Amino acid sequence: MFEKFTLDARTVVIDAQSYARETRSPKIVPMHLLVGLATTPGGVAAELLAEFGLGPQELADEIRRVNRRGGISDSEAEALGEFGIDIERIVEQVEQVHGKGALSGRGEPRRGHIPFSREAKKTLELALRQALGMNDRHIGEEHLLLGLVVQRSPASELLASRDIDYAAVRRAVEQRKAS
Repeated sequence: MFEKFTLDARTVVIDAQSYARETRSPKIVPMHLLVGLATTPGGVAAELLAEFGLGPQELADEIRRVNRRGGISDSEAEALGEFGIDIERIVEQVEQVHGKGALSGRGEPRRGHIPFSREAKKTLELALRQALGMNDRHIGEEHLLLGLVVQRSPASELLASRDIDYAAVRRAVEQRKAS
């Protein structure tokens, strides 16, 4: 499938892997792909993310926040809160006993290949579907962003919180194609 990726889309994946390695993540997750999109200059994804105030630093901060909770998204934390479960309180107690970042899942620095999580693989599959649906012969970074917004993940929740949804991304992609 990677042979269909544009140079920018390949750069996004390489940047996602680099960021996963840098943060000692055992897998590449959708949020890492989002960081890769934000750091690839000149693409529709980076422009749209910057327009909504989501640069690489803001995304890195969000990743740290979600990782601190063991990957629990805001909507999951909210749902658990409805049952009286305070995730932030639990995280604080775990960190008091086991140290800061105990739930982050960080391991030893990884060398070589870092695998994609199930959710990141789904993002890539959805990007392919988006490209096919748009009659494109390639998978670009715009398709990766569309793949992110159509699935449920902490990355898509962050995008939705900034009003970056499927319609907004699709509009931006179509405007860019028209110009």
